[in-house]
Amino acid sequence: MSWNTFGRVFRFTTWGESHGPALGVVVDGCPPGIELSEADIQPYLDARRPGQSKYTTQRREPDEVRILSGVFEGRTTGTPISLMIENTDQRSKDYSEVAKAYRPGHADYTYDAKYGFRDYRGGGRSSARETAARVAAGAIARKVIPEVTITGWVEQIGEVPLLYSRFDREEIARNPFFCPDAETVTRWEQLVDNARKNGSSLGALVTCWAEGVPAGWGAPIYAKLDSELAAAMMTINATKGVEIGDGFAAVTNTGETNADPMRPGADGGVEFGANHAGGIAGGISTGQPVTCRVAFKPTSSILTPVDTVTREGEATEIRTKGRHDPCVGIRGVPVVEAMMALVLADQKLLHRAQVGQP
Repeated sequence: MSWNTFGRVFRFTTWGESHGPALGVVVDGCPPGIELSEADIQPYLDARRPGQSKYTTQRREPDEVRILSGVFEGRTTGTPISLMIENTDQRSKDYSEVAKAYRPGHADYTYDAKYGFRDYRGGGRSSARETAARVAAGAIARKVIPEVTITGWVEQIGEVPLLYSRFDREEIARNPFFCPDAETVTRWEQLVDNARKNGSSLGALVTCWAEGVPAGWGAPIYAKLDSELAAAMMTINATKGVEIGDGFAAVTNTGETNADPMRPGADGGVEFGANHAGGIAGGISTGQPVTCRVAFKPTSSILTPVDTVTREGEATEIRTKGRHDPCVGIRGVPVVEAMMALVLADQKLLHRAQVGQP
């Protein structure tokens, strides 16, 4: 299998399967001399970790990370940083039916069509379990961009959006939904619990802001900051759509309402009157918050019977047993944040390489 690496200067390669002995990531291109330990990485893995509430998969993984290389005396050496996360709670027997028939909406059929072989135990590489490695790599990326603050949250589950009039950033860390509104949490609890009890699943919309990104990161044409972000977010399992700034809502704007008015700022800088562009113009950051929204489809592994075919092409139906997220987008928040950090770290180093600025 090819294409397990993402990035240009700050690159990462993930490895491992959902039900293998371990998974991990090799980060290459990280500058030397950055303070780094497992304690810098673990909080982000803890935020993504499964089994923390009844609203996510009940697979119990400690997701404890080990640094195997690239760090000496608490600092990065500039050589590849290898991280490993052991799998300790696999239940491969839950996938006996998946071995015989394909789950509609999952990668079972397409992996088989491409390779003529697939790891049916939890989906192998196609499992969202792989994203733990990305989150670990994203923790390193954040150390490369200390000037940037990245915040993600769930904006909508199913047909129930949060009310931004009650937005409270501090609330995000207080509930299992990464929701910035306590009142919306109660509605989502009932919504997700009903889907779980009914053997179904729900989609979700995740929003992510990166504040503190200076003007100038990104490149014209083929390494645009927004195209890199869109590509990064689309690699996340179950992602079906990405918006930068206003995204599709820009279709209903006019030129004057969609413009981000500019005026002189302090110290010869620029101030903007709006941020419809999501902090990016011409593929290059403007100095405003870089914003994106990521749409996650409902989890494909559900208990409700769905029509499918066997590997031999015979008609059948399948119910996916085991432990699965009734709304995979909830735990997508730490993953979206990680991919934002990974792209921004890469773009910062690309910028420094091209124009010689930090």
